[in-house]
Amino acid sequence: MNIYTAPDPSPVERIDAEPVNARGKREPLYAARKKVFPKRAEGRFRRFKWIVMMITLGIYYLAPWIRWDRGPYAPDQAILVDLASRRFFFFFIEIWPQEFYYVAGLLVMAGFGLFLVTSAVGRAWCGYACPQTVWVDLFLVVERAIEGDRNARMKLDAGPWTFDKARKRVVKHAIWLMIGVATGGAWIFYFADAPTLLVSLFTAKAPVVAYATVATLTATTYVLGGLMREQVCTYMCPWPRIQGAMLDENSLVVTYNDWRGEARSRHSKKILAAGQSVGDCVDCNACVAVCPMGIDIRDGQQMECITCALCIDACDGVMDKVGKPRGLIAYATLSEYAANMAIATDDGRTPVQPTKVRNADGSFVEAIRHFDWRIIFRPRVLFYAVTWLLIGVAMVVHLAMRERLELNVVHDRNPQYVLESDGSIRNGYTLRILNMVPAPRRIELSLLGLDDGASMRIPELAKQDARTFIIEAAPDVATTVKVFVTSKQSTAAISEFLFAIEDSGHSDRATYRAAFNTPGDAK
Repeated sequence: MNIYTAPDPSPVERIDAEPVNARGKREPLYAARKKVFPKRAEGRFRRFKWIVMMITLGIYYLAPWIRWDRGPYAPDQAILVDLASRRFFFFFIEIWPQEFYYVAGLLVMAGFGLFLVTSAVGRAWCGYACPQTVWVDLFLVVERAIEGDRNARMKLDAGPWTFDKARKRVVKHAIWLMIGVATGGAWIFYFADAPTLLVSLFTAKAPVVAYATVATLTATTYVLGGLMREQVCTYMCPWPRIQGAMLDENSLVVTYNDWRGEARSRHSKKILAAGQSVGDCVDCNACVAVCPMGIDIRDGQQMECITCALCIDACDGVMDKVGKPRGLIAYATLSEYAANMAIATDDGRTPVQPTKVRNADGSFVEAIRHFDWRIIFRPRVLFYAVTWLLIGVAMVVHLAMRERLELNVVHDRNPQYVLESDGSIRNGYTLRILNMVPAPRRIELSLLGLDDGASMRIPELAKQDARTFIIEAAPDVATTVKVFVTSKQSTAAISEFLFAIEDSGHSDRATYRAAFNTPGDAK
């Protein structure tokens, strides 16, 4: 019988890396932080993380500076939360306070988006796009550039304080603080005109709240991204505990395939010569050394794992060196892993037997399951995707069809009506005409209903009564007018009529049903 003999893994250096929370030493609730010195990783997932980091940081820092021409009556900042006028601008979209349901819709979409990503590819959000992950990556770039890679940083940390060590630490923390300041500064630019606020900041003319916000975000960015790092994901973030409910046996997660990795050995030729089984894992600890959370993925799925896949890159590099196929650590599903483990262990009756999963030439037996991308498109994932898409489509359709003209009416409470000398009755109203277009508009106000002799009077526009008036509505604000409605029918009970406003140039129209009080109401 031919036995597959793997090349001796002697070219691979064993890294002295111990996980911060190993399986046999796990703390029940909280453990004091043990410093993690992640080694630089190289590979396709690391390159993907660089791309995501550049895109997300680019959007965050540059978005407030994008201009968008809305005309002379509206701000030209593309993305702006205008607290003074209580509006939110996003390119061609303008959201008013009474349209907060759009923001609620975006939050619901974000929730379903997280459900969708988690059910399909596990904690990909945590591993690639979470702000904590992105800023920690950025801080690590600075740390490596100043103090060196893993071994150099560990040696520096353990060594005595010297001028060189103090200089490196001061420079590193100063750059971290500068990143924190830039983070807080970028955030406040979303709430005011960015160029104007930038000048105000440097001339000490900005509001106190702006400086307080920058200081707060500087401190949180520096502490969370530089000093606490993995502790934030382990103890402060609720997502690791919630996401378990959204995973199933077909969700992709970073997995150590011990069905092909065990038994571990750095001397496979000697082990095989002795007639013992040996797996593909050469016990080099490269996966532990590159992990930003400081865990050992070989201990199985752990709450601390953010599925950044850097351990996959590290392991693939080792497998390339020793001439073994990649994928010892890989994205895999629980169902795929369980099926392969059943083959390697005779349905759990024996320890892992490498000869059960390989042919004589070293290839995997036909029964071994490999990742099939079609498993992502299962009912649960499709449900989340369709729900997310329907919410988005509904919001877009509603945005396209919404009216940009609104009317609110408040009836005078005291007096509720006035009986005039000729027997007619007058009611007073305050109208708020909301022009949600960044341009002045000529709005036609009409009185619909009541008797034919009923009329309106707007003292600030004209002294004569009429059933129709033209009102100049200011751009992007609510125009308030006082309106008196007079009716000749003095004995009628309470009546209802309509105020109607219309801008024929924009095809916008709004109505409000109002009550007309008379002495007959008290009968």
